[in-house]
Amino acid sequence: MAWNVVIAGGGFGGAAAARELERLLPKQSARLSLVNETNFSLYTPFLPEAASGTLEPRHVVTPLREQLTRTYLRLGRIVAHDPAAKTLQLRKKFGGTEELRYDQLLLALGSVSRTLPVPGLAEHAVGFKDLADAIYLRNHVVETLEEANATEDPVRREKLLTYVFVGGGYAGLEALAELQDFAADAMDSYPRARLHGMRWVLVEAAGRVLPEIDEQLADYALRELRGRGIDIRLNTTLEEVTADSARISTGELLPTETVVWTAGVAPQPVLRELNLPLDERGRVPVDEFLRVEGMDSVWAIGDCAAAPDPRGGTCPPTAQHAVRQGPVAARNIAAELGVGSPAPFTFKAYASFVNLGRHKAVGRIGERTFRGFPAWWLARSYHMSQIPGTARKVRAVLDWTAGLPFRRDVSEVGSIGHPKRLG
Repeated sequence: MAWNVVIAGGGFGGAAAARELERLLPKQSARLSLVNETNFSLYTPFLPEAASGTLEPRHVVTPLREQLTRTYLRLGRIVAHDPAAKTLQLRKKFGGTEELRYDQLLLALGSVSRTLPVPGLAEHAVGFKDLADAIYLRNHVVETLEEANATEDPVRREKLLTYVFVGGGYAGLEALAELQDFAADAMDSYPRARLHGMRWVLVEAAGRVLPEIDEQLADYALRELRGRGIDIRLNTTLEEVTADSARISTGELLPTETVVWTAGVAPQPVLRELNLPLDERGRVPVDEFLRVEGMDSVWAIGDCAAAPDPRGGTCPPTAQHAVRQGPVAARNIAAELGVGSPAPFTFKAYASFVNLGRHKAVGRIGERTFRGFPAWWLARSYHMSQIPGTARKVRAVLDWTAGLPFRRDVSEVGSIGHPKRLG
């Protein structure tokens, strides 16, 4: 009899687990299925570079069919779960639902942007979580430059050339730094907009940026970005967003048509519908073996899981944790099916990097810290080693190399994927 192993989610953790299960489990003994909304996995550390045009967007994703050889890929999302019957309800991408049976289930559903009840946020702000967000923001920045260069109204130009980012963590700083770098390069093509000048604002509720890294490195990043003219507001929150303004807790009203929300992540809301135990933050609690507490055949990894961190507390929602939890969960699932022995998750994060654009970054490897160009070079080298697939590694290197002697393209391609109606 072949065991049914279902993996829900094809991001870092899910794809890594599927690859490991293909290696461990004989083909005749297990049927592997992976459910994901897209047929690719996104290398999220390169999302800012896709947004800025440094990397071609298709080169920061890897088709799951290139990574997996015998896993059955299903496009859709899990919407219901019956633990007693060991069944899942799959809502297929192209319509209809289907029941999936499992003997072992691995949840790797990732996360969504964490939102707060800020008036107008959902209607007028954009997140920075997936490839669609990155492509939209690049097109939007180009559109604002075009309109600012064409308008005769200085008030309108001020709104168009003011960009507000909320959240001073990894995602917020990297997205802001790369897009500001891109816009600064593009300004040569927009003389009237250049004369007016751009305004980039970062709003952070805490008293510092990058709470995930050493304070000295965070201070360096702060000085570097402020040195480029970026207005960084610490101990400040976003109070309201409208179609053409953002009001912050200092009482100031910022005229803008661009608000980017990067203030953290939250587990997928669908977890509440799947008959699973959840902690106070909506994550699935697991033990050191990544098994869901109180459930024999269900496992969870990545951003959706509250996994014990060997350093204390729970693992942060980072790619480097998810990609290492995947193989551990796979080995423990295989052990449940009689292949190998179970082992706990023992990874301790020892490296982290934050790209600041303009060939600068900050980072840490073990106890050593790096800043400026050396950190940028190490960050690129590290990420290059982590991109799945040789073809994607080569394409990224070619993109970077081709970008050295040439300016970045300022074509607005927002119509791609949105064909005009006939007639």
